[in-house]
Amino acid sequence: MKEPNTPVVRIDGDRIVDWDTFHNVFTEAFGFPGFYGRNMNAWIDCLTSLDEPRDGMTNVHAEPGGVVTLVVDHVASLRARCPDQYAALVECAAFVNWRRVEVGEPAVLALAFYQ
Repeated sequence: MKEPNTPVVRIDGDRIVDWDTFHNVFTEAFGFPGFYGRNMNAWIDCLTSLDEPRDGMTNVHAEPGGVVTLVVDHVASLRARCPDQYAALVECAAFVNWRRVEVGEPAVLALAFYQ
């Protein structure tokens, strides 16, 4: 059995200084659609569809059963500078996976932090 491709998306945490830059950085990295609502509910909706390219929610896709690994560089400075954005990132990434598992689908998003 072939192992699924596991895309890696890197985010530079130093580029995030407020909610606007948070959403700018993630829109750039994932290719969120033009109608992206720039709030955490919209962020969750986009990333929940990582393995559904036809949904048109991201330009990054996991194969069915695979995951996308989100690497956040400079996470310590992000956490210190923007505690609300850091907490939302962690909580909402967990919620992306929870809402999928709740309906019998596999988790689709993995987080990796680099200081």
